Parts: sequence; C-alpha cells; structure tokens
Amino acid sequence: MDPVNTALLEMNGGLRGNANRGGKRQVTLISRERWSELIEALGADVPPSARRANLMVSGLTLENSRGRILRVGATRLLINGETRPCEQMEAVHAGLQQLMKERWGGGAFAEVVEGGEIQVGDGVQWEND
Repeated sequence: MDPVNTALLEMNGGLRGNANRGGKRQVTLISRERWSELIEALGADVPPSARRANLMVSGLTLENSRGRILRVGATRLLINGETRPCEQMEAVHAGLQQLMKERWGGGAFAEVVEGGEIQVGDGVQWEND
C-alpha cells in the first residue's frame, strides 16, 4: 500500500489503479479512531498501512453503517458491509485479527455511486445526518 495525497474514485470501478476493481467492494475504509483503539489495546506500533485499506477516515464511526452513503469530498460511497479481518492481520501482529472482529475493527467496504477526485484532508460526513 502506497500512500498518496490525491486519488480518483470511479463509478463501477472504485479506486483508479487499485488491483481489485468493480463489484460491491470497490473501496475499503478504516477509521483512524478505531485503528488507534486497536493498536493501543495491543500495545503495538503498527502503521495503518498494515490494514491495507484504500481510505482512512476520521471523525465518524463505520460500525453498523451498511446501506449508508458516505460523502468524501465531492464523491459519494455506498457502504455495503463490514470488512472482515483475514489471517494476514494476525501475521502483522499476534492478536490483531481477533481484536478487529469486534465493532467493525476491520473497517467497511463500499461502492462508488458518485466519483471524482479526493485528496488528503477532504471532509467526510454521512449523507442525511
């Protein structure tokens, strides 16, 4: 996972340049706050890039957000479900996979319903809140 300052989200494709494009899982997201909770509970120093999510958001919770629309800058993402942590998370740090199974610790996956360019620092908010 290579961090970037700007990215393009495309309808029916997701994040331009991403290996897995299309379907209901076009974009994966994690919450900065939830990631920090997990790492603190482990007493570990694991960077968020270890989660291998496409976007890290801050200031909102992803837990139980299935069916909601998330605005990221001028784009809109339909949250389709919880991203379940796989055994790769256990390889990152012992106990991480188990901790991530609680309260959507693995984040969420979404499809792009309105595309466009996003950049670090763009606002994020739930639509209709």
